[in-house]
Amino acid sequence: MKPYGWRSRVVLSLIFLSSFVCGMATAEPELRWAADAKSGAPYVFVDPKDPKNFQGFEFDILSRLAEVLNRKPVLVQNEWDSLIPGLNRGDYDVAANGIEITPERETEVLFSEPYYATYEQLIVRADEVRIKGLADVGQKRIGTLKASLGHAILERETRAEVVFYEEESSGYHDVEIGRLDGFFIDHPIALYYALSNPKLKAVGGEIGNMRYGIAVSKKRPELKAALDRGLEEMKRSGELERILSKWSLLDPFVTKELGLGAGVANQGEQLAAVRDVRNASITFSERMARYWKLLPLLGKGALKSLGISILAMIIAIGFGLILAISRLYGTAVLRISAQAIIEVLRGTPLLIQLYLIFFGLPYLGIHLSPFVAAVIGLGLNYGAYEAENYRAGIEAVPKSQVEAAHALALSPSQRFIYVIFPQAYRIILPPMTNDFISLIKDSSLVSVITMVELTTIYSQLASTYFDHLGLGIVVAILYFGLGYPFVRLARRFEKNLKKKLA
Repeated sequence: MKPYGWRSRVVLSLIFLSSFVCGMATAEPELRWAADAKSGAPYVFVDPKDPKNFQGFEFDILSRLAEVLNRKPVLVQNEWDSLIPGLNRGDYDVAANGIEITPERETEVLFSEPYYATYEQLIVRADEVRIKGLADVGQKRIGTLKASLGHAILERETRAEVVFYEEESSGYHDVEIGRLDGFFIDHPIALYYALSNPKLKAVGGEIGNMRYGIAVSKKRPELKAALDRGLEEMKRSGELERILSKWSLLDPFVTKELGLGAGVANQGEQLAAVRDVRNASITFSERMARYWKLLPLLGKGALKSLGISILAMIIAIGFGLILAISRLYGTAVLRISAQAIIEVLRGTPLLIQLYLIFFGLPYLGIHLSPFVAAVIGLGLNYGAYEAENYRAGIEAVPKSQVEAAHALALSPSQRFIYVIFPQAYRIILPPMTNDFISLIKDSSLVSVITMVELTTIYSQLASTYFDHLGLGIVVAILYFGLGYPFVRLARRFEKNLKKKLA
């Protein structure tokens, strides 16, 4: 067979390119919406039957809205506190995760018409007789979610000691065992996590009035208008009522507030399914089978954590060496600058540094992907610690060694490369290994900038299966497995270094 000539190859390439461009043009546009899948039922949470997928009433609503708008729904995981900052940064199109429409938030973002309305519920222990409502709280310890309507009401109307929680299930557990006197949170959360628990009860009736809306950037009013039209169509067709009834969220309050019909009854299957998972008593072998099933998902998160950590440590080693050399051998300006950078990076929390890099730099026109921001943030922070390790190792080299190198007429760079640094590195290696292990564990903080790594996946699964202890042990073993090989490798490298120096 005669091979294609250059003209044929050009024609085929053009055909391929045009097909690719046409495919790109006809690809279904996405509706990227952000939520914190650790929120638990009934909002957005991992499907217990298929942990690779999500479910929840907000998941159903946004999926249906995307269909109405002829878009493909794409869920972006982000911490609840970071949903609106990430929206304004442009990381996704919308945010919807029990975000209450408040005047304060309306100064930052646009809100769609409400897709759900509810109230606050105060939960106490079943044997509690002193607290009959919010007026009886006094100075007792009451838990809630930070920046929620419950938080605002507690601050405004009570003198309670407010305790903030990231996960609702942990709050209710603390009420049950006596760490808290009560938990004050949205009614849907109480419905799924407390009202079926015989050790807990609701007091005080309906408190407050809140509406959930889909948050949209103020730069995109046309998207808000499209969402409003989609929600109106869902109301008109009865689709919104069917979704709410599927999750047992239809009651007179929401029906009145949203102007829904009263002809649809709550189905109860999803509520029962979540309660069954929570109350299920499984054998040890069944639990091990579940962990084995979840292992690929956890392993994927572990590999991502490891990749971030390795790249960040490479940056830390190089950046730390530059800082150390500048501080020890640089001009006065370089010494002062290096010292200032080290002190600032060591003296401020890593979490704040990640926020500044990911959410702050866009105001200066610098937009970094979550992965790049995570690697740079961890690398710069740990680079300051590595700089101090380098300094301590270099200064620990005996002066006689430096003087001998000087007597041999070695240049400053040769003295450093061939005499000082090889001896210093033996001192530097153990603390550097410890720092790398710490960096692997601190990589869990990058979840605040939409990175889904091992700890994020653990939190999602734990809130779905109500199994913080068992899954926590599995994740701890994975973290140990990530770090221990590097400890062994460092020890072997240290032994070989000692032999060469000897």
